[in-house]
Amino acid sequence: MAGMGKRMRPHTLTVPKPLLPVAGKPIVQRLVEDLAKESNEKIEEIAFVVGRFGLEAEQSLISIAESLGAKGKIFYQDEPLGTGHAILCAAESLKGNVIVAFADTLFVADIKIDRNLDGVIWVNHVKNPEQFGVVKMGEDGFISDMIEKPKDFVSDMAIIGIYYFKDGENLRTELQYLIDNNIKEKGEYQLTNALANMKNKGLKFAPAAVTEWLDCGNYQSTVFTNQRVLENKRNETLLSPSAKLVNSIVIEPSYIGHNVVIENSVVGPYASVGDNCKVSHSVISNSIIQSNTLIEYANICNSMIGNNVHYKGPTEELSLGDYSILT
Repeated sequence: MAGMGKRMRPHTLTVPKPLLPVAGKPIVQRLVEDLAKESNEKIEEIAFVVGRFGLEAEQSLISIAESLGAKGKIFYQDEPLGTGHAILCAAESLKGNVIVAFADTLFVADIKIDRNLDGVIWVNHVKNPEQFGVVKMGEDGFISDMIEKPKDFVSDMAIIGIYYFKDGENLRTELQYLIDNNIKEKGEYQLTNALANMKNKGLKFAPAAVTEWLDCGNYQSTVFTNQRVLENKRNETLLSPSAKLVNSIVIEPSYIGHNVVIENSVVGPYASVGDNCKVSHSVISNSIIQSNTLIEYANICNSMIGNNVHYKGPTEELSLGDYSILT
């Protein structure tokens, strides 16, 4: 999660993309919670490979790990040298059974890891495979090839960025081999090249499909992901007991955070309103409002609004970063 999140600006000018909220929780927190829940095993350690996000962001990540009973570790990738290089930045954590996940994606899946397998790669059928790494299948049911962003069609099974490895040390060795021999593709050290080397040495990788793959690459896709997460959490309580509603309606599914005040407004469906916000004389649907923000006399849909924002205005589809004022 070391990237700068340029496609999510202005929201990532002040907050790293994986710490942006979806349905009231940071993206990366939802990811590791889902992996922990589905793996049915205690996670001993979570290693976060980051840019220089600052102490506050790093402490938030450590707290996420500790909330799952795991030890959190921070590693830095100071240059954008590819996925293989990023994972190797956490070399000391590559031991034993390892899950590798890229923190800009969420998923819906029934994950049951067979620990006897050498590895598992989660995939999803896509309409535009040339934009992804993809896998080809062999007659034996295992993955026969992996291609990074193919120019010509070879498969529509895209790698979604979640992997299981039985032997983390072996993964570390193969990644180090790429670095030592300066083996790059499209100018970067790619994880798919290390996987291909492992496969050529006889290791077998099985595919695993997800029911739904939710992207958080830009604000529009993140707003849609927020909608789908709320839909999947429909049976959970998403309205904080400390929220105050005055002559207002919250249409489910929506998330309303702590100490939110909603007056003379309609919020939802598919709205997430963060802690300490106030919404007055407004209609908000299918949008993410972060914390400490004031919305007045507005009609907002398909929008993402940051922290400490004051917005007062007409019907809009908005992307407003932190500390914006628009009245």
